[in-house]
Parts: sequence; structure tokens; C-alpha cells
Amino acid sequence: MILYPSVDDLLERVDSRYSLIMLASKRAHQLDEGAQPLLDHYDSDKNVGRALEEVVAGDVIIDPVEKDL
Repeated sequence: MILYPSVDDLLERVDSRYSLIMLASKRAHQLDEGAQPLLDHYDSDKNVGRALEEVVAGDVIIDPVEKDL
């Protein structure tokens, strides 16, 4: 169970839980492969938590072009 960021805060940024899971998963995978972090400080030690922090900060969003496919 995640405590921070809250699911309610995350769902204000992403329209569904499924989309949120897919977005966080893709970003966490990028971080695993060595992608540059987008935030200066993270509360989480794990990449999934870091991805969720980036989502709630508004730094990671769903690509509107991909969403329409």
C-alpha cells in the first residue's frame, strides 16, 4: 500500500487507475534503465514510488497522441 503520494492526489492527474498503473510502470522501467530523475528530491527509495512522485508533481503525463491510439 502506498502512503505518499495519495491515490486521490494521483487520480487528480490521471483519469483512471489503469492509466495511472501503466504510466507509473513505464516510468519506473525507464528509471530502472538509467533515465534521468525529474525531481531534485524523492521520498521513496524505489523506482515505482519515484515514478508516482513524478506523476503527482506533474512532471510525468500521459502522451495525448498515444492516448488516442
